[in-house]
Amino acid sequence: MTVRTRFAPSPTGKPHIGNIRTAIFEYLYAKSKNGEFILRIEDTDRERFIPETIKYIEESLKWLGLTWDNENIVHQSTRLDIYKKYSEKLLEEGKAYKCFCSKERLAELREKQTKEGKAPGYDACCRKLNPEDVEKLEKGGKTSVLRFKIPETPKKVIWEDLVWETVSIRADTQEDFIIMKSDGYPTYNFANVIDDHDMGISHVIRGEEFIPSTPKHILLYLAFGWQHPSFAHLPLIIGKDKKKLSKRHGDTDILDYREEGYLAESMLNFLVLLGWNLGTTQELFSCKELIKYFDIKRVGKAPAVFDLDRLNWINGEKIRAMKVDDLIKEVASFNSNFMKNKDRDLLQRALIVMQTRMVTLKDFTDGSGFFFEDIKYDPRLLIFKKSTQDDSLGGLKNVLELLGQTKEIKSPKDADKIMKKAVASQSLSNGDVFWPVRVALSGQEKSPSPGEIMWALGLAKSKERLETAVKLLENP
Repeated sequence: MTVRTRFAPSPTGKPHIGNIRTAIFEYLYAKSKNGEFILRIEDTDRERFIPETIKYIEESLKWLGLTWDNENIVHQSTRLDIYKKYSEKLLEEGKAYKCFCSKERLAELREKQTKEGKAPGYDACCRKLNPEDVEKLEKGGKTSVLRFKIPETPKKVIWEDLVWETVSIRADTQEDFIIMKSDGYPTYNFANVIDDHDMGISHVIRGEEFIPSTPKHILLYLAFGWQHPSFAHLPLIIGKDKKKLSKRHGDTDILDYREEGYLAESMLNFLVLLGWNLGTTQELFSCKELIKYFDIKRVGKAPAVFDLDRLNWINGEKIRAMKVDDLIKEVASFNSNFMKNKDRDLLQRALIVMQTRMVTLKDFTDGSGFFFEDIKYDPRLLIFKKSTQDDSLGGLKNVLELLGQTKEIKSPKDADKIMKKAVASQSLSNGDVFWPVRVALSGQEKSPSPGEIMWALGLAKSKERLETAVKLLENP
């Protein structure tokens, strides 16, 4: 059997963490079995349909490297004739019926059931209508929906879930649900069954919130005489406070994380760990490794905790493990404007200095400006809190003198040796030298070490900034 999974989002908004986590599991399962991963757009909810979100769905998958195998993406809105054909088959076989109940009646029914402490659901009122009743209502201009008739057997719907093992739900807990709306569009519960069968989907992987509706789908498969696919229901994702995931926890548009400077591989790595583990202490994976190791049996039932600190750790580790040239490409992809008119050698050295401190790509584009731009600062910042203006000035002049005797700064360690020599030459403190040099080179109190900055800037630029600092202290 060829394994075929599908990602079938509804274009009612930009894809969030939960949506994309599902897509990742579907993709990895298919690829781990040398199968196919299909993209289908479930756009039958015309009231909530937002056309422009389709491009965000496609862009999100492409960013994460989740390439779909179908050349033409399936849009349910183009398959209305197919759904109509199958729904009419059920109607002809007495497995579905027309329902003329108004929205007002259904609302009153739910309100009454709620007050009586009953589970709200359709009372099968129109199930009793005979053909003459139906004809009379239609002639009177009444519109109808088509409902699936829950059969008397089986009494229980049982399936072997790849995550939850044996699941058993009483069939009589299911209401006669709508399969075709009055506007001619199918409902989700109907269309996804028809499409999964027609597209040869072998495994349906989705969130555990779909467990209660799975009996509806299985009963439809039985009604058509089809074999239903295997089901795997993924655990919920919750915040660190154990509450339902929300925007305050980080459940935002997946592409927002790209805009914040997270690597695609980091997001893929992080999201697959929300419910799956290898059973070892390994936490960092490439996409190839995830495909190699992925096993749906390693997915747990317990809610997965969305921990932004864990994502930051993963992203930082992956940034530090990258070759500098590859990291430059990532920065260029993240912010092409930042890369304009930048000296390649200086860019590379600055990135080497910043790489060990970065959590996201944004840390570099937002925090490395002093390498490339003229800096401004309050001259008083040059004086260390335990130093004096004269000692700070002396420290800067000593370093400048030593730099005048230097042909090249080959490494940050070379720069450190120069500053240590400047400290020893006049019995100054480290604060008299390292602090004013740091501020002179970066314009900041907190920055990479002065030795690293000096090496990155190079001899000429470092001397120029130190000379400016001396003038500022001499003429405060």
